[in-house]
Amino acid sequence: MKKLVIVFVLLLVTFILLLYWSLSSTDKAFKVAELVNIDTIETINFKTIDSVLITASTLYQADYIKTVMQGEQYRKAWETPIKVPVVFLDSLKGGMVVLKKGGGKQTHSLKLESKAGVKYTLRSINKDPQALIPDFARTLGIENIVVDGISAQHPYGAVLACELAKAANILSTHPKIVFIPKQPILKKYNKAFGNRLYLLEYETDSHKNWTNYEKVQEIIETDDLQELKQNPKNKVKIDKSALIRVRLFDMLIGDWDRHTKQYGWVMQKENNNYTAYPLAGDRDNAFFKTEGIIPTILSNKHVVGELQSFEDEIDFMPGLVYPFDRYFLINTDEKLFIAEAEKLQKLLTDTILNEALNAWPKKIKALNGTEIIEKIKSRRANLVNYAKEFKQEIDAKGLVLEPLKGSEKLKLPKKLLRCFDCD
Repeated sequence: MKKLVIVFVLLLVTFILLLYWSLSSTDKAFKVAELVNIDTIETINFKTIDSVLITASTLYQADYIKTVMQGEQYRKAWETPIKVPVVFLDSLKGGMVVLKKGGGKQTHSLKLESKAGVKYTLRSINKDPQALIPDFARTLGIENIVVDGISAQHPYGAVLACELAKAANILSTHPKIVFIPKQPILKKYNKAFGNRLYLLEYETDSHKNWTNYEKVQEIIETDDLQELKQNPKNKVKIDKSALIRVRLFDMLIGDWDRHTKQYGWVMQKENNNYTAYPLAGDRDNAFFKTEGIIPTILSNKHVVGELQSFEDEIDFMPGLVYPFDRYFLINTDEKLFIAEAEKLQKLLTDTILNEALNAWPKKIKALNGTEIIEKIKSRRANLVNYAKEFKQEIDAKGLVLEPLKGSEKLKLPKKLLRCFDCD
């Protein structure tokens, strides 16, 4: 018994030493993208060039011990240089107006509007996790676990997710990778937001319709949808088939972080009859991959159940079912789930999956393309079973008892608080 205790203590000490070794590679929590072969970024005239060679981040470089402890993940994708177009907002889409700084705990974003009244957003590819670091982690000097966790996100995952969504007849925000130099139109945001790498995409709310859907009045968020339904003159329904398809698609691409604020609704209107179609945004966690000792422990279903790595199979459906799902899909016929799973299986053929990779720069495609497509194929094969599990878990968890994220300030009647069709 004494020997076992000694062995356990030695193993624990070794683990702690290796942990702190792995965390010592950098004390930085945030770092912007780096231009390749350009040393004079503050003096170069970006008007004279149409593209730059840029590395998303070198913050996640790792030695052997760090790789063992914190995983390989997508480190190589983050540090691989890619060619990106240079964009000036005063000429983009006829000229943009900067509306305001966006929210979000990790992503630095700016809300934009074109002359046509269409809303866009610039979402930083480089993430800033400082707001997510708990005080105890700073006290213990282990904050790099949170910082380095960004390496599990694919820097360009949203672009591939969009290409796959198009093939699946699913609405998306059409993200494009761009470099935004410092420029007068940024005004007070120039210092913080200029000379950086972004995803430029449509917003999930807009007074102008930018989709190919007809008779669209506007694109709204979930709290606005709930308020619209409270008016007794309005008949408001959601397209449940479209919502089930997008949620099954989320599972196909391993996007585990799908709370209410990450969806908008495209609103078709005829007289006072409204039909709402889901619009998914914020694909930061598409193809999320955890490896190494620490991330594997954290993503265990008994630790953080929703933090799931993109693998060949889904092994913990309860972690993927959100209040959002229960609110909109409770008491929905299982046949609808099965039908949408089968539809996705038919739409996302091997040929379509492989062609979608062309949305990525060649070097990124070569790094991660084959692995990601093979995992999607494996999940696709089991999609009907996942659809059934999804339905069963929604019903098992039942009606929501608290307001959805973003709807906390609404004074909803009890029935509308619990589910969208309860009234």
